[in-house]
Amino acid sequence: MSTLAPRAVVVSRRSELDELIARHGTRAAADYYLRQRGRDLDEVARRHAALQAALTTVGAAVPADWRRGHIDREDLPRFLFGPEDVVIAVGQDGLVANVAKYLDGQPVIGVDPEPGRNPGVLVRHEASSLGRTLRSRATQERTMVSARLDDGQELLGLNEVYFGHVGHQSARYTITTPDGQGERQSSSGVVVGTGTGATGWCSSIALERADPPELPEPQAAEVCWFVREAWPSPATGATLTAGRLTRDERLELACEGERLVVFADGLEADRLELAWGQRVSIGVAQRRLNLVV
Repeated sequence: MSTLAPRAVVVSRRSELDELIARHGTRAAADYYLRQRGRDLDEVARRHAALQAALTTVGAAVPADWRRGHIDREDLPRFLFGPEDVVIAVGQDGLVANVAKYLDGQPVIGVDPEPGRNPGVLVRHEASSLGRTLRSRATQERTMVSARLDDGQELLGLNEVYFGHVGHQSARYTITTPDGQGERQSSSGVVVGTGTGATGWCSSIALERADPPELPEPQAAEVCWFVREAWPSPATGATLTAGRLTRDERLELACEGERLVVFADGLEADRLELAWGQRVSIGVAQRRLNLVV
């Protein structure tokens, strides 16, 4: 049994102001760039200040005898989380999704630096209440989705995983459903989403369908899947375009082209790449997110 004190790992991402200054060199140059387009830095500066204030409040709320860490979202693929970590994601809902795939049971607290501006589906807590939240740490398990390549590589997502062409061109592949139906397809890609992701990308896809499958609840051990813009032709079909997968069911996709990829929750840089003939199996992940509620 580990005797290490808990470690609070704060995860955040660069603010819009930071990104503008990184791009233009100075604050004045960034302000000039925006003013030339009828805007100014006031709004992004306010959001930057709100994020910094939230990070300061979060840091002050961490118990003095805890260890600490702070990482940027871009460094998540290179960071090693420990079993004693308590992860505090300070930002928008998507930041919780970004960190979830790198965890294995560690509790995650989502802190909203701008209450009222963000939906607050995953970032449910204000920075000022973090002390109480750290003491209680009541969690809710959220279903995740996994994509496994035939060479053993695996990728996890909290909202969804996307399978398609790296350049968002038409992807060619063969799809096989759990009941054994198969079809060769050419499409804009396949999205497989959880109940958490059902409020986002999967929801928007479902709105465009005449008879979409029922979207799962966040804690249900099920995922939904959609084929985007399947193209019927003499060589490809468009009949297998949506469905649901229970805990033990997998959607099988066999690559029939080059430069096909799988990535999760919008992070294209952290992706799996498939060569012609490779297969990927997508379904409910064994791992789940422990979201502090």
